[in-house]
This record gives sequence, structure tokens and C-alpha cells, in this order.
Amino acid sequence: MGAVLIAMGSKRPLIAVAMTLIGAAGAFLGPSLAAITLGIVGKSGFDRVFGRNQGFNAAGNVATALALAGVSWALGLRSIFIAAAALAIPVWLTLRRIDPRAIDNDVARGDGGKEETGGLARFFTICTDHTLLIFFACAFLFHFANAAMLPQLGEMLAKGNQRAAAPFMSACIIVTQCVIAASAASVGRLAGSMGRKPLLLIGFGVLPVRGVLYSLTHVTGGLIAIQLLDGVANSIFGVVSILLVADRMRGKGHFNLAQGGLAVCVGLGAALSNTYGGMLARRFGFGWSFVGLAAVGLIGFGLLWIGVPETLSRSSAS
Repeated sequence: MGAVLIAMGSKRPLIAVAMTLIGAAGAFLGPSLAAITLGIVGKSGFDRVFGRNQGFNAAGNVATALALAGVSWALGLRSIFIAAAALAIPVWLTLRRIDPRAIDNDVARGDGGKEETGGLARFFTICTDHTLLIFFACAFLFHFANAAMLPQLGEMLAKGNQRAAAPFMSACIIVTQCVIAASAASVGRLAGSMGRKPLLLIGFGVLPVRGVLYSLTHVTGGLIAIQLLDGVANSIFGVVSILLVADRMRGKGHFNLAQGGLAVCVGLGAALSNTYGGMLARRFGFGWSFVGLAAVGLIGFGLLWIGVPETLSRSSAS
């Protein structure tokens, strides 16, 4: 519906409604798919299957980006939104193939049995989990550091050659998604054997390195190569963050509420990232902006290292 509204016109009220619909869809899609996965495969298979799901997610992003690029080239920009809306049809047909009886709803909410507590009690359960709250702060800092880097990279390159900026951005996005598609399944398997924290430290660690490297070169090939680190970081965070939340909520029955809390922190971090990065870029230039974002990422790495213990129990390790 949001895509169709954008295709209908460019008036601000119409666009505002469309973006609200699209944002709402994005807010519940990820947590819903994670809950369905947990409800179908259970905790023993969740690491492996959720990692595989994230790989297919990234592969779909790459395929869609290439398909919509071809559509826009052949039929014009407005056709992108019609094609995006049409893609909802195969999604709906696929969802209908999932048998609701195959989903154990108790397992999908974290093995907590039927919900017996009210809303305030559920929030209290999460707010008393200090490990989870510290990880939420780490997630906020991760996306605070990460979200503005690629847009600012595009702005920096557009200053010299606006025509080259769009293909460059497309190449960077495709590189990131290809890395995620190739590695997410392996990340899920490794998280079940070596643990959550070592992988998260790798993902958080490459983020400040990426920011510093961006400040050192303007060579297009080098910048695209650096984008491989973005794929590594986002592959690890996208898979392991949900696994950590599942670990902390196992037996408590609030997995989906905790996923919502994580999504709030991710969204706030990403929103503030562009404001902070833009302020640094205007005042000190793009190079120092990347360094400033990298510094935030380094704080997130330190907080993760000091404040978040390993959450994978020995009995669950495989």
C-alpha cells in the first residue's frame, strides 16, 4: 500500500502516509519472522535456521535491487514502486504455505508457557535483566556509529561527481548484502558452537576500523572493498543479536517483547546517527565525521566487552 501511494504522486501528505505504512511494516516484519522460526524449529535448531533465514533475506535484497534497477531503466523511476508493490503477491502466496499448526506459540514467545502477567509486569521482567539492558545500549551505539557512514560516503563522492554517486552507492549496498547472504548461515552455526560474545566482538570491532579506513582514502575501488567490513558487521549483528535476546528470554516468555525493545534501540541509534554525523561533516569535514562515528563504535565495543557476558549455555552449545 505504501509503495502504491508513492507511485500515485509526490505530495507531502501522501508521502508521509506512505512512509508511515512502510515503516510500520518494517517494525513488525523482522520480529514476526524470528518468532515464527523459533516456533517451528524450537531452540535446538534456532541458531542454524535463523542464520539461514538472514542469508536468504540478504539474497532477496540483492535480487530485488538488481530487478528494480532494470525496471527503472526500462520503464522509469515511478515503475519501481509499482514493481515493489507487485512483489507483495509472491510474499503473500509463500506465507499461505506455512501451516499455523506447525508453529508452537509457547516456544515462539520463549518457552514461557501461556502469558500470565500484565503489560507492566512484562516490562519489569525485561528491565530487571541487566545483561539485556546493557546489550540494548550496545546495539544503540552500534547503529549510532553505523547508520550514517554509507549515506555520508555517498555525499562525499557526490560533491565531485554526482553522476557516479548513485552507481557507487548501489555497488556498496550490493557488496554488503552479498557478504551477508554468503556468511549469515555460517554465523548462525558458529554462534551455536563458539558462543555469542566472540562473534559480537568481531562485528562491533570491525565497525570503528571501517570508519577510520573511510577517512584515509577516496579511491572508489578501495572504498567498495572497505564495504566488505560493513557486510561482516551487519551479518553478525543481524543474526547474533536476536540469538542473544532469545538466550536471555528463554523460559520467561517475553522473547517478542524483548525483540521490540532491541528494535527501538536500533531505530533510535540509526536516527541520531545521521544527525550526529551530519553535524560533524558540516563543521569539520567528512574525514573527521567518519572518525567521530568510529569513536562511537569503539565505545560500543568497549561496553560489549566489559558489560555483556556469554549468553550461550553449555547445554545449548553444539
